[in-house]
Amino acid sequence: MSSIPMRHRFRDPRSTKFDFLSSVLVCCPGCEKVAHVGTAPDSSGVHEQGLFASRRLVCRSCGIAKEWSRGGVALHRDRHAPATDPYFDVRLWLQTETRQGWVWAYNLEHLDLIKRFVQAPLREGIPWHDHGRKMTVVARLPAWMQRAKNRDEVLRAIARIHASLLRT
Repeated sequence: MSSIPMRHRFRDPRSTKFDFLSSVLVCCPGCEKVAHVGTAPDSSGVHEQGLFASRRLVCRSCGIAKEWSRGGVALHRDRHAPATDPYFDVRLWLQTETRQGWVWAYNLEHLDLIKRFVQAPLREGIPWHDHGRKMTVVARLPAWMQRAKNRDEVLRAIARIHASLLRT
């Protein structure tokens, strides 16, 4: 048995970006408040799952509702620019800029995964011989977020992101 408590250890759960796309918090294009992008029901009322399932953007503040179905999906790539939703190309709500780059997440589960990884002193990755080890969320975090010297800065950024939800 290891002498390091489990709360100080992080094991990669093998989650990918695609695992967090069923529910995305965005900045409403109409009123600049929190809006939600989720899967939209099809004609029979069933919510499809998957990357190309129909989506709906809904804002409870101003009542805006937009539909997306079967178009292109653009996942965020530029670390020096604000992140956007892959379906409607609107700015993500859960993001903030740091000296090193942007910290962002699609939803609170995604943000929690990043936080658990960053704050853990012991991080266990996927074995080098395992298929898909470079495609997980934590394996694809920028190098600056993975460095221990930037831990406090990243955790402060995550705290600012959480605070942005309380102000809404």
